[in-house]
Amino acid sequence: MSSGRIFSNLMKELSEGKFVFTGELEPGKEGDIESTVEAARKLLGHVTACNVTDNPQSFGYVDSLTAAYVVQTKTGMECICQLRCADKNRLALLSDVLAAGVLGIKNVLAITGDYVSLGDAKGAKPVFDLDATLLTYMIRKVVDEGKDLQGNPIRNPPKLHVGVAANPGSAFLDMEVYKLKRKVKAGAEFVQTQVVFSTEVIDRFFNKVKEVGVNIPILIGIFPAKSYAEAKFFHENVPGVKVPEDYLNKLKEAKEIKDKEKKKERIDQINIEFFTKLLEHLKGTPAAGCHIMAVGYSEIIPQLKKVVK
Repeated sequence: MSSGRIFSNLMKELSEGKFVFTGELEPGKEGDIESTVEAARKLLGHVTACNVTDNPQSFGYVDSLTAAYVVQTKTGMECICQLRCADKNRLALLSDVLAAGVLGIKNVLAITGDYVSLGDAKGAKPVFDLDATLLTYMIRKVVDEGKDLQGNPIRNPPKLHVGVAANPGSAFLDMEVYKLKRKVKAGAEFVQTQVVFSTEVIDRFFNKVKEVGVNIPILIGIFPAKSYAEAKFFHENVPGVKVPEDYLNKLKEAKEIKDKEKKKERIDQINIEFFTKLLEHLKGTPAAGCHIMAVGYSEIIPQLKKVVK
């Protein structure tokens, strides 16, 4: 950590060398996030913290900061608030960083964000005043020096940690890892990666990370799909993510099961079998933990965690 101080349970466990699990919450296009709060309650005791998404794929949803505050207040679940550059300039992002401190948020994830044309507001103007690296630098400057990017002083600066994203399956892995190194130099303290389905992709990523000298906790992202449609969407639409054909075919076969309970049991079995092997492999790598993106599928997490106890 840049500051040498620990403010959150997430960073405490990472600094102690524990294999850390984080979860994911996705507030939607709604005026009430009770379903998100309930999802957080189900994850209590199973994950150390939850990443709260902010306009994923550039769809206009409840913002991460508000949702993270409500979740923490109502459930006690520690949150990782996403800050994305696609929608906000440096003034708005600074305001969010300061607000995070006021609201008791201790972890933020600095991301550049998807281009706005991917989402459901085609006329929206993209911002991208900063990218994830400059946002990371700004946050560390605020926290460590009590100053904004222009050097203006900040009274009682917030106490929080900043993480960043990486994509192990990127078609341009050298560039991806050098971008990660740049983010670490800017002050990143932990990494949560895009979804990975392949042990080969994991090993190639960590070999490259070691080669360029990146040395901060990395949590590898996994995605247990609760339906064939979800897995197929990731395979066809998420850059750098390739879902194995065998896994897809098994989910496709399960789709044809008429009995809902039997279908769910089969999907659970498919995920447990597949991700048990992946997690067993992950424990033998430098990974600091696993970021489980199981939105709406929280019941699978306790079963997967048994693998790494």
